[in-house]
Amino acid sequence: MANKKVSAWIKAISLFLAGFLASFLLGFNQTENTDLQESNGVLNILELPKKDIQDVDFRMYWDVWNLIRENYIDQPVSEKELFYGSLRGMVSALDDQHSYFFDPEEASAFNSELDGSFGGIGAQVGIKDEQLQVIAPLPDSPAERAGLRAGDKIFFINSEDAALMTVEEAVMKIRGNEGTTVTLSIGRDGEAEEKEIIITREIIEIDSVEMKLEGDTAVISIYFFNEDTSRLFNESVNEILKANVKKIVLDLRSNPGGLLDQAIEVASEWVDGNLVSIQETRNEQIPLSATGVARLRDFPTVVLVDGGTASGSEIVAGALQDYGLATIVGTQTFGKGSVQDYEMLPDGSAVKITVAKWLTPNGRAIDKVGITPDVVVEYTEQDALDQKDPQKDRAFEILNNGD
Repeated sequence: MANKKVSAWIKAISLFLAGFLASFLLGFNQTENTDLQESNGVLNILELPKKDIQDVDFRMYWDVWNLIRENYIDQPVSEKELFYGSLRGMVSALDDQHSYFFDPEEASAFNSELDGSFGGIGAQVGIKDEQLQVIAPLPDSPAERAGLRAGDKIFFINSEDAALMTVEEAVMKIRGNEGTTVTLSIGRDGEAEEKEIIITREIIEIDSVEMKLEGDTAVISIYFFNEDTSRLFNESVNEILKANVKKIVLDLRSNPGGLLDQAIEVASEWVDGNLVSIQETRNEQIPLSATGVARLRDFPTVVLVDGGTASGSEIVAGALQDYGLATIVGTQTFGKGSVQDYEMLPDGSAVKITVAKWLTPNGRAIDKVGITPDVVVEYTEQDALDQKDPQKDRAFEILNNGD
């Protein structure tokens, strides 16, 4: 029932948003009466429940629209760009770094990420402490090979100030045709000077799940949660159950998250119970329960995390930590405890808005805080240069020695 309730709730929000934008679009070519306006041009939205909103006079919108079309010096003006700009401005007025309007080109690029194939440098970026930074470089990506690390602060993209960009705008500037280059000016904790990194763009294609057997231990790396994650993870679990596996290392380092339902599917292989509570605007908490049969519940497990572990990967780590089903090893996670609804619109554009926040099974809110590991182990740049992995080494020590 909980899953159905959340699905219905998310769908209702999506339909409301899509309906509002569709109505806005239908009245777009009219300068007076629209489906959104009363006869006097005033939009009355006071009948919405539990809201205290003043009347909105949409004549002001059309006045500005006509002023631009008739008086702006550099004509012609693209009406489509004006329209998209107004939608983008509406969403940006929320002052939420995770909410964004995508024009069709941006939406196509974003969708390609969810499909697991996209052009660029192979790094997820986000804003933390009001600073654009690298959340996670993908393994063997141009970004990783060039030396980008989770937590690197991005100051300039091709000499343009990243502080003036939204995340989505930064992503569009970092992306480009295969074989072209992008220059990032970055800063790194512990280093006084900025450095410039030139990265050659490639077509990035990567499976979200990879598993290796090391003796009687399965090391499962999940790089992000996309539409194929649960299928690939299920294949790994089936292989574990057939092999002589006794212990598991789940590597969620530099996993920036992705699709919520896929993270739920993964955590359900350990947890038989509530995995996360969704808290929406009315402060009602709706639990999301496990969807599987917890086939890995009895396997001693260590989860590896770092500053690039965000969103869906924090849901998995937080649930296993709260239930005592795994030891969390590494460094403090990113701290993204919000849920976004991503809705495609009829012309290929899309909108992503924050619709809820989530809590761990024990009620912990991790947004802008993160998850503290049970065992803190640093991974330094020198470790990377020396091809050492002290976090993974500590995981094996815990599994083999029980400490």
